[in-house]
Amino acid sequence: MDTWLLCWAIFSLLKAGHTEPEVTQTPSHQVTRMGQEVILWCVPISNHFYFYWYRQILGQKVEFLVSFVNDNISEKSKIFDDRFSVERPDGSNFTLKIKSTKLEDSAMYFCASSEATALQRHLQPVHKPPEI
Repeated sequence: MDTWLLCWAIFSLLKAGHTEPEVTQTPSHQVTRMGQEVILWCVPISNHFYFYWYRQILGQKVEFLVSFVNDNISEKSKIFDDRFSVERPDGSNFTLKIKSTKLEDSAMYFCASSEATALQRHLQPVHKPPEI
């Protein structure tokens, strides 16, 4: 068997192995000066309606920033101040904008999406079966 054909077959099998939909972010990395504006783009999984941004400062745990549904912020953390904003400018992708960046904004930023909210704040009432 030709080496090129074997390599192509292996690559095709590896590529076909992952078929789950993914959330993608752009840019994959960005370096900026303090005081600059940064816009991070997220392409969610189609048919998802809940969107989230998180960040992780080097050496620390992942922090929740904001959740977004129906073009509105549904919940935000204390660190999500007036310099941060989120929106869906084209109706499908969503963005995280950081205005006038500060040194403490240096982190890895992650977006996520889901069909339904993962945050269940209201517990359902417990129904006891009728006593016989």
